[in-house]
Amino acid sequence: MQPLINVFLGSFLLGAVGAVPLREAVIYDSGFYDMLLGELSPPTDYDENKQAEQLETEIGTALPSAIQESYSSAPLTEEPEEEASTPKLIDGSAAQGSGVLGPQTQDGLPTCLLCTCLGTTVYCDDHELNAVPPLPGRTTYFYSRYNRIKKINRNDFAHLSNLKRIDLTANFISEIHEDAFWRLPQLEELVLRDNRIRQLPELPPTLKFIDVSKNRLGHKGIPNEAFKDLHHLQHLYITDNNLDHIPLPLPESLQALHLQNNNIHRMHEDTFCRRKDLTYIRRALEDIRLDGNPINLSSTPYAYMCLPRLPVGNLS
Repeated sequence: MQPLINVFLGSFLLGAVGAVPLREAVIYDSGFYDMLLGELSPPTDYDENKQAEQLETEIGTALPSAIQESYSSAPLTEEPEEEASTPKLIDGSAAQGSGVLGPQTQDGLPTCLLCTCLGTTVYCDDHELNAVPPLPGRTTYFYSRYNRIKKINRNDFAHLSNLKRIDLTANFISEIHEDAFWRLPQLEELVLRDNRIRQLPELPPTLKFIDVSKNRLGHKGIPNEAFKDLHHLQHLYITDNNLDHIPLPLPESLQALHLQNNNIHRMHEDTFCRRKDLTYIRRALEDIRLDGNPINLSSTPYAYMCLPRLPVGNLS
């Protein structure tokens, strides 16, 4: 009987031990804790007064410099004032007696106060201006539409070497000086539509876009070979001008030619193509408008053989 009791008690103890959860073994880095007690710094005595002084010192150094100076008994020394910088125009160029808002206009107001200057763009639309206002030196785009400007003088755009676009739509311009535009080295777009212009001035070779529609150019308003050397010209609009001919020669770069509502009666077979070279193809010129002219396009069929598309106009 005693052996059975011992077996029963032994199995009971083994079951109880197995039910106890085992803790995960914690591995310590012996290299980190391998330090002799002699190497530890001896404990310092706690001094309440010393701790308070140290706390005050830390708080004092943590204050901003401006507050520290206000509590300092030492007299403050005045710092030398910086030299006043040269005023800048709204377009970023240095002012040269013209004021921060640009040069003075005839009305006594700065250009960028009378008009609106955004970056290098000047907007003077619908301000009842009688003349082109003096522009800041870095002007790139100039808009003066719906005003009362009657004349473009020789020096209205002088020294504006960055000017790329001029838009003078809907003014009363009847006279333009011969040298008003051709000295502008970067001019790409010239818009003079809806004016009273009778004679085109000399044009710079950098132009890509010209719109002189709704003027009074008539028979003599466009000089001979006016567009010959404009090798970058892509768009030429001369509608509503009472023209009686197509101005030639036209540059190879031209993509759009609008001549509607004029008085053009005739067209030569080599106006657009080369009569003696039947292999010549003029791929760029895709948009020709001759509607509103008293010309019968069907009378010169060989004039369009080199074109990718037929002109728009009267075919009967």
